[in-house]
Parts: sequence; C-alpha cells; structure tokens
Amino acid sequence: MRTRALPTLRAVALGYAPRVLQARGWVLCALAVLPVVLSGLGQVFARQVEGFDSRVALQVFHGVLVSLILPIMALIAAPGGIREDLEQRTLPLILVRPVPVWILPVAKGLVWYVWGALWLAVSGLGLILLGAAPGTAAFQALALVLAFWAELAFMSLLVLVFSRGVLWGALVLFGWENLLRVLPATLQRFTFLHHIESISGTRGGDVASWDILAQQQISSPVFVSVAVLLLFGALCWALCGWKLQVTPVGLAGREAEGN
Repeated sequence: MRTRALPTLRAVALGYAPRVLQARGWVLCALAVLPVVLSGLGQVFARQVEGFDSRVALQVFHGVLVSLILPIMALIAAPGGIREDLEQRTLPLILVRPVPVWILPVAKGLVWYVWGALWLAVSGLGLILLGAAPGTAAFQALALVLAFWAELAFMSLLVLVFSRGVLWGALVLFGWENLLRVLPATLQRFTFLHHIESISGTRGGDVASWDILAQQQISSPVFVSVAVLLLFGALCWALCGWKLQVTPVGLAGREAEGN
C-alpha cells in the first residue's frame, strides 16, 4: 500500500522533533537570542536604564543577526537532518516501511526550520527592547524567519549534493553575500541580503571601504522579496527530495555524496 505524503511528513517530523531538543538545537536557540539579550544588558549597565538608541537595534539586526547569526544557524542546522542518516547509515532503517523517500529531507528540515524560526522571531521582536519601533521590528523578524527558510533549504541541498557542502555554503553566505554593496543592480537580486533588506525596510552595511567599486543599492517590493524567499526555499527542498530519491539507499560517506 502506498503511503500518503502528508501523513508521512507529519509522522517523520513528530518522530524526529525530540532530536532537535538536544545540544545542536539549544545552540541554535542561544545563537538567535543571545545577541539581543547581551546587547540589552550591555546598554543597561552602560547607560543605567536610560532610553535605548534605535541605532543600536539596527546595528544588532544587520551587523550581528543578519550577517553572522543567520548564516551560522543555517550551517549548523542543515547537516542535522537527512545528512546524518546518510553518514551514519541509518536511512535503510527508516525505509523498512514503505514511505515516499523524497519526503524525508523535507520532513526533518521542517523541524529544524520551525525551531530556528521560532527563536529568530523572538530575537527579531526583541529588538523592540533595544529601541526599534514595533512595526520595524515586526518586519525585521519576518525577514529573519523567511531568510532562514531559504538559507536552510539552500544549505540542506548543498550538504546533500556535495561532499564539502558546508564549505560551499559558507563561501556563498559569507563571501558572495558580502559583495552586495559592489554588485550591479541585477546581481543584487541574487543575494539573500537584498531581500532581507527589502522586507525589513532597513539597510545595513557601510560601503566606505568599497567607495571605488560601490554600486547604487536598490530595493524590491516587499511582496516580491517574500515570494522569492518562499519559492526559492521550496525549490531547494524539492531538489533535496529529488536528490535523495535518486541516491542509492544504504550508501554513506563519499559513496552517497556528490562531487
């Protein structure tokens, strides 16, 4: 009897959820929340509970959460899904009962996404405590949640396809993304950072050191950037499912990886 996709998705996600509450999951929680907490405490001690400067919230959002914490969370969470089953040769045990193989990376990835997005939303809204306007903080939280969806899916695809997927992902998230300020308008749209800034309505980064190469920064309509991040993430998850579907079950290590 052919197992339906949605019941399989729900069963795998619920069965895998306790794994997220182990060390790796709490590291994600700490990464998302600590920058806001520590920044708030630093301001309290330094300014003796005077009014917070909204510029601090902006610096924490762009300088820490977007440019550093978000990519690190994706790099940590992505290998925690189906990649571990391939490396530890436990995937055949999951497939003892007939299930749609392609649904497995999506189901496990969704658990990591929900957990990480929860704390990113808390962190984004927590910027209100640092002086951000409630409306601005809401859009910043939305940008973090949607960007994590797209970046986690992208990283999950890379670690499933390439033997050094984490390295390639780091080069994209910490290399290509940091070139936004010097990219022509068309190429700016091919960065996560462009869509994060478009959704949040705020812009971070200083092009002072790139004055010679600096390009005019553009923005996309919010609904366009939301759609881009959602669709790109969905595409990457679909490709993860396809990759696992065509991967010989039971292989691990280099045998189950791409080039």
